[in-house]
Amino acid sequence: MSIVKDIPCAKSGNWKVEEFEVPENSIENIRAMMKPGCRAVKPGKYKRLTRNGCVIMSNTPAEMADFNRFIWKATGNVLINGLGLGCVIESVLKIKPITNVTVIEISQDVINLVAPYFTDPRVKIVHADAFKWEPPRGVRYNAVWHDIWDDICGGNLPEMTKLHRKYGRRTDWQDSWAKGLCKRYAA
Repeated sequence: MSIVKDIPCAKSGNWKVEEFEVPENSIENIRAMMKPGCRAVKPGKYKRLTRNGCVIMSNTPAEMADFNRFIWKATGNVLINGLGLGCVIESVLKIKPITNVTVIEISQDVINLVAPYFTDPRVKIVHADAFKWEPPRGVRYNAVWHDIWDDICGGNLPEMTKLHRKYGRRTDWQDSWAKGLCKRYAA
């Protein structure tokens, strides 16, 4: 499945969408295959979202696999905390019977770069902080996905716990990006 191919390379504030290529036999892939926990990336052209030159996310197959569990659980009305490149939105709309997708994104620059390419009327992108935003009274989500962290580390667990508590009574199922890995790193 080709994800986010239509989002153009552009810059807004300190955020940038750019294309990059992973060549055959790249040294990064060779190193990744030798390290436990590291993932090799299939050669090809991809997009990445950067902030101040640091990669926040990409649309590589390895990153797409990170939200597969959410895709299989998602149905009906879903909430996604974190817009990124919109890969989760695009995937869930292609695969599942979704009635509404609400996305909470704290960065107006990310919204400027990505949101214009999601014109499906089922998608609503809200400029807000996931920790402060309150869902409309009486709204319940079939699934919630939290993906607001720049990297994988044990230090993310307190924020994950806070979000899970906040949305726990409002959803049938929820999870956070790389929560299992964060738990391993914290141990």
